[in-house]
Amino acid sequence: MRGNLFRILPLLLPLVLLAFRPGPALAVELTPFATRNQSPLVQIYGLPTAEPAEVLDKGRVAVGLLLDVANNFTSSAGIGESVLLDGETYGTTLTLRYGLSDRFELGVDVPYFSRNGGFLDGFIDGFHDSFGFPDGDRNKVPRDQLNFTYQRSGQTLISQSGSDSGLGDLRLSAAMLLLRETGARPGSAVLRLSLKLPTGDSDKLFGSGSTDIALAIAGQREFPAEWGRFSAYAALGGLLISDSEVLEKQHRNLAGFGSLGLGWAPLDWLALKIQADAHTAFYKNSELDEISSHSVQLVTGGTLQLAERTSLDLAVSEDVMVNTSPDVVFHLALRQVF
Repeated sequence: MRGNLFRILPLLLPLVLLAFRPGPALAVELTPFATRNQSPLVQIYGLPTAEPAEVLDKGRVAVGLLLDVANNFTSSAGIGESVLLDGETYGTTLTLRYGLSDRFELGVDVPYFSRNGGFLDGFIDGFHDSFGFPDGDRNKVPRDQLNFTYQRSGQTLISQSGSDSGLGDLRLSAAMLLLRETGARPGSAVLRLSLKLPTGDSDKLFGSGSTDIALAIAGQREFPAEWGRFSAYAALGGLLISDSEVLEKQHRNLAGFGSLGLGWAPLDWLALKIQADAHTAFYKNSELDEISSHSVQLVTGGTLQLAERTSLDLAVSEDVMVNTSPDVVFHLALRQVF
């Protein structure tokens, strides 16, 4: 019971912060959720999270704390291969961004993962039963277990069954402002570059063992309205992956990714957002969706402006393309600009 309480506390944090929310002096920013696919077979690569189509002002520093609670359950079998991904992953990422000049920004992301059987299986089973949704054979396996297994041609290529935690792959990033328009409909565009280093343990699926480079362009436009402000934002990019230590004979060296989102701020301190994140397959030579299919995730939630330069994102991500990402991911992101 005590272990479950400690896992639930991060989910209650937003309610505590909201209760003490001061009135902000500035309007809430309509920026993307910093989300990406949290599948244990995908999060190990340098797939970037969605980021604003802006850079920090010169000398400014932004510190972010991201928490992603991902509940995985999927089981499939094909000719000569089978996969079971059952368990929960708690990803905590510390992000730092620094405004090097009026046009350039530097950053670093430090992820830490904890993985175990979790506590959300009962809640998700009850939700599926209440609304008549299919459970994907969840009732055929024990609740709250950890079992990541992939077998192919009689060989077990992935096997994770013990709770563990550790540092993930470090990410360095840089951004260059391409366009900034002011006026009634402000807009901006940014070119972003990131480098993922193999600092995580690939045997434990905390890293891939590869060095990855991602390049993306992001744009955003705001539209004033009678009831608040609206914003549309998008990003498109490519990822170059060196030789991976995870499914080394099946992983791809190139992947594409993108995001598309809409935001509405009906109040100065509140924004509601919906976002789609997508990427091409990271593996090949498999009939299983969990391994060789493209993926799309739908993210819904909002942003609370807690103070002038303090914001909190709350969101839930679900797998639009079933079996290619976790059933559900609870996302929290606290950001402070100095």
